[in-house]
Amino acid sequence: MTTDEKQLSFWDHLDVLRWAVLRVLAVWTVLAVAYFVAMPWLFDSVVLAPCHDSFPFYRLLRSLGGILGTSGDFFTKPFELKLININLAAPFFIHLSTAFWMSVVTAVPYLFFEVWRFIGPALYPHERQGVRKALVLGTLMFFVGVLAGYFMVYPLTLRFLSSYELSSAIVNQISLNSYIDNFMMLVLCMGLAFELPLVTWLLSLLGLVSRRFLRRYRRHAAVAIVVLAAVVTPTGDPFTLAAVAVPLYLLYELSILLVADKPTDNDREGGEP
Repeated sequence: MTTDEKQLSFWDHLDVLRWAVLRVLAVWTVLAVAYFVAMPWLFDSVVLAPCHDSFPFYRLLRSLGGILGTSGDFFTKPFELKLININLAAPFFIHLSTAFWMSVVTAVPYLFFEVWRFIGPALYPHERQGVRKALVLGTLMFFVGVLAGYFMVYPLTLRFLSSYELSSAIVNQISLNSYIDNFMMLVLCMGLAFELPLVTWLLSLLGLVSRRFLRRYRRHAAVAIVVLAAVVTPTGDPFTLAAVAVPLYLLYELSILLVADKPTDNDREGGEP
């Protein structure tokens, strides 16, 4: 038996895990430093892009307004948002935190790669193929969620809330801290939310859930999703809540389509279509 074929001890596994964690931390650090250096350009071109009328989603709204013949200000009014800063140290700490979170997001593929390297040798050949597909799908779904949050959910929330007037005597002035908190929370939460179909599929492979189970508890899931959206959204307004909860519920419905019923369930309960 060669060294590669020997079974690793518990302490050997811990050593392998330790080096994997160190490699992930090293990648995060390198990316964070790179983003910190490039942050002035990234902040103007990416983070603050939803503040300007040229943002793609706003052009889409104008196009939809023209197609639907809608003359409401929400669709047609030019949108420009100026942020204010009321905290002396806020720009520096936001510079640091934004660089860090961007490095976390872009390091997800490498994180999944390290997960695969760690658990792959312990899997049977047929299990490796399924786990590999799951990790690739998880990476793609995460970035689809991030892009959906950045290009649709956050701009929609920002445009509505920043232009909402409770009274003409009140001037809306959005602070830098408020903007970044909402930006990071919504974009990251959308990325994590798009992992729901993958998690459900993995649970179905373990025999913990089935399509019948998800259908039976659809109403319970809807309530849980609303509660979760209320917890993760930085603001307590119904519009932001809906902007997060509706995509989550649609992902739950997608999970139902991806998960198959157990044959025993159909045999025992008559095979509901």
